Amino acid sequence: MIRNVVLDMGNVLFDFDPEVPLSEFCSSEEEKEIIRKELFLAPEWLMADRGVIKDKDRYDLVKVRVPEKHHEALRNCADHWDICMHPLSGAKEFCEYVKEKGYGIYILSNASDLFYDYFPRLLPLSFFNGVFVSSDYLLLKPEVEIYRTFLDKYGLKGEECLFVDDRKENVDGAEKAGMHGFQFQNDYEAVKKLLS
Repeated sequence: MIRNVVLDMGNVLFDFDPEVPLSEFCSSEEEKEIIRKELFLAPEWLMADRGVIKDKDRYDLVKVRVPEKHHEALRNCADHWDICMHPLSGAKEFCEYVKEKGYGIYILSNASDLFYDYFPRLLPLSFFNGVFVSSDYLLLKPEVEIYRTFLDKYGLKGEECLFVDDRKENVDGAEKAGMHGFQFQNDYEAVKKLLS
C-alpha cells in the first residue's frame, strides 16, 4: 500500500531548461554551444549535484576550458543558471493534492547547494515531510545507495513509497531499492490515477 509520494524536482516540479540562461546571456550560437558543453554537460555539473564542489565553484573550474572572450557569458550562466527554475504549471496544486489525500510527501533530488535558494519558489520546505538533496549526502541518483539512505533517514519502507522521476534510470534505481516507481511525463493526472 502506498503511504508516501517521493518526488524528483527537475522536470517533475520545476522546469529545468539550460536554454533559458544560454539565451539570456550568450550573444551567439557559437557561445551557446561552448557554454552548453563546458558548463551544463560537463563533469562539474554532476560534481556539484554530488556535493564534492559548491555551486559557486563551477565557474573557476570551467573557465580554463573556455576561450576568454566567452568568460563574461560563462560567468553569468554559471552564477544565474537558476533563472530557468520556475515551478511547472500545476506542480503546487499537485503537491497540495497529495498532502490533502493524507500521503507523506517527500523530495528526493539530484541538486547542488543552490537548491535551497530556488526551491521555495514552489512551496516552503516545511510543507514537505522531508527534503533530501543529493549534494548534502555526497550521493547521486540512480545509485541505489541514495534511495536506501533516503529511506533510512526518514524511517520509511520502500514498498510504501511511490517514487516519481522524469528519468527512467532514476526510476529503475528506486525500484532496485524496493520502492514503487513511476516515470513522469508532464502528467500529474496520471500520478493521481495511480494513487487512487
